[in-house]
Amino acid sequence: MCVLVTKEAPDFSSSAILADGSIVENFQLSKFKGQKIVLFFYPLDFTFVCPSEILAHHKRVKAFAERETMLIGVSIDSKHTHNAWRNTNINDGGIGVIDFPLVSDMNHSIMSSYGIEHPEGTALRASFLIDENFVVRHQVVNDHPLGRNADEMLRMVDALDFHTENGEVCPAGWNKGDEGIKENADGIAEYLSKNVSNL
Repeated sequence: MCVLVTKEAPDFSSSAILADGSIVENFQLSKFKGQKIVLFFYPLDFTFVCPSEILAHHKRVKAFAERETMLIGVSIDSKHTHNAWRNTNINDGGIGVIDFPLVSDMNHSIMSSYGIEHPEGTALRASFLIDENFVVRHQVVNDHPLGRNADEMLRMVDALDFHTENGEVCPAGWNKGDEGIKENADGIAEYLSKNVSNL
């Protein structure tokens, strides 16, 4: 696995099913440069932890959109399998209609470029927060049994926005509306003097 934080996000073009159910052959990541992107990989359609993660992200599409952040899912399944999964009722193990694209990585080139291939040949549960300049600012990688927390990614988007807008850094456990830290010796001394008991 490689760490991509501070590096330009690897671009790709692949087939995908879009939020409106249409299938495209040349979905290109860099087309969304200029806005934030949450790119998340999952092992396979029609599995067990994966639909819970897909639906957790789907329920937060509006919250990500309010933060000018595009959600994109990727697995090694074909565009047709993605389509079938979207057309399978949630009560039958499907995901139903979701409001963000699912990209097909059948040749494994995308997950390889992101350095998150599981020994079994599927993707690890990896998420990447890409900023408006197409630079990776945050990544998290879980093994297959460990589902992610979509709210934590929203928190990271908020933290990135806070830093970009204010120039201050975000302490441990920071949430939107919390105090930041001025990035100097006086700033950390002031912050800790008021907040150390809450850490």
